[in-house]
Amino acid sequence: MAKKKGTKEEPLEKQLWKTADKLRKNIDAAEYKHIVLGLIFLKYISDAFEELHSKLKKGEGEYAGADPEDKDEYKAENIFFVPPSARWSYLKTHAKQTTIGKTVDDAMDAIESENASLKGVLPMVYAKRNLDATVLGGLIDEISKIDLKEDKKGSTDVLGKVFEYFLGEFALAEGKKGGQFYTPRSVVQLLVEMLEPYKGRVFDPCCGSGGMFVQSEKFVESHQGNVQDISIYGQESNLTTWRLCKMNLAIRGIDSSQVKWNSEGSFLNDAHKDLKADYIIANPPFNVSDWSGDLLRKDGRWKYGVPPSGNANFAWMQHFIYHLSPSGQAGVVLAKGALTSKTSGEGEIRKALVEAGLIDCIVNLPAKLFLNTQIPAALWFMSRDRSNHKFRDRRDEILFIDARNLGHLINRRTRVLSEEDISQIADTYHNWRNEEGDYEDVAGFCKAAPIDRVEELDYVLTPGRYVGLPDEEDDFDFEERFKSLKTEFKEQLKEEEKLNEQILANLEKIQINE
Repeated sequence: MAKKKGTKEEPLEKQLWKTADKLRKNIDAAEYKHIVLGLIFLKYISDAFEELHSKLKKGEGEYAGADPEDKDEYKAENIFFVPPSARWSYLKTHAKQTTIGKTVDDAMDAIESENASLKGVLPMVYAKRNLDATVLGGLIDEISKIDLKEDKKGSTDVLGKVFEYFLGEFALAEGKKGGQFYTPRSVVQLLVEMLEPYKGRVFDPCCGSGGMFVQSEKFVESHQGNVQDISIYGQESNLTTWRLCKMNLAIRGIDSSQVKWNSEGSFLNDAHKDLKADYIIANPPFNVSDWSGDLLRKDGRWKYGVPPSGNANFAWMQHFIYHLSPSGQAGVVLAKGALTSKTSGEGEIRKALVEAGLIDCIVNLPAKLFLNTQIPAALWFMSRDRSNHKFRDRRDEILFIDARNLGHLINRRTRVLSEEDISQIADTYHNWRNEEGDYEDVAGFCKAAPIDRVEELDYVLTPGRYVGLPDEEDDFDFEERFKSLKTEFKEQLKEEEKLNEQILANLEKIQINE
């Protein structure tokens, strides 16, 4: 695409999203995401295939005498085999036909038949009545605009970037439902930047659409490491989300053979019972009450106390710890209530974790980061060996970081952390943890608290209890702050009124049409 003089052209992924969203019409975002992301994945598979197919057809150098239709040639280079009727060029020539929905479904089926690792992964939803053939043809035309020649890194980089962007936009469009499969990118990036998973086994037992794995590989690449030095293991109980995960990883060439699905979930049916991971990065669902706790009262994972049957938070914590290697580290998201709760023995479990020397760092997060809940959240960083494994001996203290004032709003309901915010938090942790680190407590932001201080506060782990107030808040202007909050509240009321008026107007239109 040529750039107009004097204008700054939007990134390709944003242009594609705007067009794809316009084509959505009456299709719910939760359903539409599978339609669009499935096509993006199909484009990736086909592009990779066509590139190698062209080389095999020319038969030069190492490809001399090769058969371009031999599946083994593609398997040898970890490329999916795409039969003629499923290739993007074929779909593009049929995009304007009324039967394009069935053509795409047949293409997905043909690809699954030829590639065992994709069995049961691809969406076959294109012949449904609510998907207009014109809309589908328009989507195919738009996705065809992804020009791989403009990027030296090829399809893995360009299409992977588009896929990741669309995952985030669909999560925003779905709101509460979207958050079930997607952890906001800035939160994932913060977890990965703090843990620094350079080498070893990375595990996420509630992996959603696979963002933790993608970000881990990005981290290794950005620090000139070898992505082959890490291997990923995951589990997901939602079948459609697992499918998204498999596509998300495949589009980046990441081996997902150890990312498992079963409907029972990690507690009842642990797909990696013998795994001891070097890194665990996870965002389990908050405060889940129906986690089958009554069936697992005597489970061997509950070394630090039996978690309450009405809340899975500390079941998740102990599941993570169970799967850590002797030198393993974990960075996980939990509802903020887990920092203080004493109901049903949770306080005793938290105390046991502290006394066992497992808790390394707690980060209090800003509000509105998560799409599926308004429940405040915190990050817990744990380490099996805090004595001297790669870092300094930290057994006698815990680092508390209060990041509630960081981040910026991208709309009225959603906040994100900037690159600077992420660096500030991660650098604070590294300076405290590393042997050569230059760490200092900062009032209102961070505090390295001795364990006896944690004991004094009855093992409550809320960072605000330790970091205190910022120095500049000594002359806090209450009246000015009150006026600011009052103005903000009035603006929100105005927005709510506008929204209500719009809903009433739409209802009137519906009644008139009826």
